[in-house]
Amino acid sequence: MKTLLIVFHSLTGGTRQMAEAAAASAADETEIELRLLTAAEAQPADVLAADGFIFATPENLAAMAGQMKDFFDRTYYPALDRINGRPYAAMICAGSDGENAARQIARIATGWRLRSVADTLIVRTNAQTPETILATKIISPADLRRCRDLGAALAGGLAAGIF
Repeated sequence: MKTLLIVFHSLTGGTRQMAEAAAASAADETEIELRLLTAAEAQPADVLAADGFIFATPENLAAMAGQMKDFFDRTYYPALDRINGRPYAAMICAGSDGENAARQIARIATGWRLRSVADTLIVRTNAQTPETILATKIISPADLRRCRDLGAALAGGLAAGIF
């Protein structure tokens, strides 16, 4: 059985909703084991044991969240040259952009020699003031559907041996 690991960080709830939506669809695939872990929980052994990945982070100050950076810092070298070719996708929850966080994850995945199997999914909440940036996020049903579709696609591809 193949394992899909979803690693996420969320401070205001938006990225958590996205990761949980992807996980809910992936869990429908009975031929894979699903692991949904926060960035703080995920360890090198989790990365090494996974056959595919979804990385989900908010974009804070034009960068991936510090907790996601910490996850990559802790797991990068223990997994280097040991997970080559495995599939991954990324999801970003951003106020207005999200592109730089997406680039950061893509660069790390390139170093790990992972294979991107989907365009990065960026959800823009349009939060632009301190109040809206720090407020609890509610991700729209349409955006959650996109997250579910991504989770289903990655899980289905793993189960079918496409990835």
